[in-house]
Amino acid sequence: MDSIAFTTISNIIKTRRSVKPVMMNGHKIPNGHVAALLELADWAPTHGYTEPWRFTVYENPAEFCREHAEIYKRGVGAENFNENTYYNLQHQGDKVSHVIVATMKRGDLPKIPPFEEVAAVSSAIQNILLGATALNMASFWSTGGAILKPGMKEFLQLREADNVLGVLYLGYADQYPEGRRNTPLEEKIVWVK
Repeated sequence: MDSIAFTTISNIIKTRRSVKPVMMNGHKIPNGHVAALLELADWAPTHGYTEPWRFTVYENPAEFCREHAEIYKRGVGAENFNENTYYNLQHQGDKVSHVIVATMKRGDLPKIPPFEEVAAVSSAIQNILLGATALNMASFWSTGGAILKPGMKEFLQLREADNVLGVLYLGYADQYPEGRRNTPLEEKIVWVK
């Protein structure tokens, strides 16, 4: 293929990696760069123009991480509480520049099934991740801890039909993991003639 644009986007897609927050180096991303990533998110595909993506951006990741740990603590009860998990959630963002909480605000068109709204927000998140890669940023899309628990939804004041789709940890890293695929592409495709 001769297209420079295709080669560029192909390289970005193939080099995007999940970099765990602990592997980030603590350097700050300019807010303008984060705003540019959110603009890319806003161009995700959306059925019926519902544009269901919503983002809460924390310039101070420690603020979000403290709350996340408390939501975990309140949600699991004393019998299932794990001090290590609580500590790890509190310190998840110690080396992170920004945290973005991605949510789905269910649209008002009942003909559009909820899974299409989830797919639209997931596409918006992927746009952020790819943009971050293009800007040499590290990123990690997490659904762990209490992120998908009712307490997080309550904390974010979401409606019943809305959902949290994850937390994006953004920063910079000195090293990036190698990429791999476990199943050959040929085993994932059926060509029909």
